[in-house]
Amino acid sequence: MTLSIIAQMTVSGSLMGLVYALIAYGFQLTYATSKSVNFGQGELVMVSAFVSLTLITLGLPYWLVVLGGLFFGALLGLFVERAGVRLALEQRSEGWILLTIILGLLFFSVAENVWGRDDRPFPTPISQQPIHILAVDVTPVELSVAVGVFAIMGAIEIFKRQTLLGKAFDAVSADRDAGELMGISATQTVKLSYALSGVVAAVAGILVSPITTVGPTMASALVLKAFSVAVVAGLESGFGVVVVGMFLGALESIASFYLGSGWREAPGLVLLILALAIRPTGVFGKTLIRKV
Repeated sequence: MTLSIIAQMTVSGSLMGLVYALIAYGFQLTYATSKSVNFGQGELVMVSAFVSLTLITLGLPYWLVVLGGLFFGALLGLFVERAGVRLALEQRSEGWILLTIILGLLFFSVAENVWGRDDRPFPTPISQQPIHILAVDVTPVELSVAVGVFAIMGAIEIFKRQTLLGKAFDAVSADRDAGELMGISATQTVKLSYALSGVVAAVAGILVSPITTVGPTMASALVLKAFSVAVVAGLESGFGVVVVGMFLGALESIASFYLGSGWREAPGLVLLILALAIRPTGVFGKTLIRKV
């Protein structure tokens, strides 16, 4: 009985951990081109989910709701880049840290005033009836999380590796000034990375909302865990966030079951502290060697 419970907690937690990994992947996209991250990324997830929910209440087909949510997420990402990041990068300052936090607070305030403070269910055409696979029960909604996460991450990685525009990511990441000299617009590349980060946030919101409901506070619960995943895996780890995300999701699910729900946040914080203390570049990160 105990093994079956652990198996169930591990699978359910791992699938939830994929959402953390996806949000962490959004951090990686912007860090790769600008060495900056959007500390309001959780609010992008939340606002995109609310917009998608609004489109559902208008009676739009689900596929159109998804496309609308992704488009709005991209617009939010572009807004963050223009309002909170670009000037700081041009001045080579760290002002983007405070500005992205402020924008996140702004999005939170807007969400509360427009949609209210109550959590809302997110309708989905995907069945929520559990399917018994081996020794665990998994719902199609949970399986859709795995499909959606790997689909969007895989599509972006193919875009980055197989297209000239995508390869600009690597060029700007390696040396922004050298990329400019080679005719690559670093500003446009950073804009694209923030737009893709917004799309990733929207996908995360649409995938997780049928499981957790939609509310203004969902951002704070998600972004801390996602940031822990990004730091533990390494901000340049690629798919390493998937491994760490699934591990963290399983760990917090087991901790919540055996120690109580009050301990659910503890594993992520412990992993974050250990990573910063022992390996700041992350488990899958690369150690930089500087020549002097």
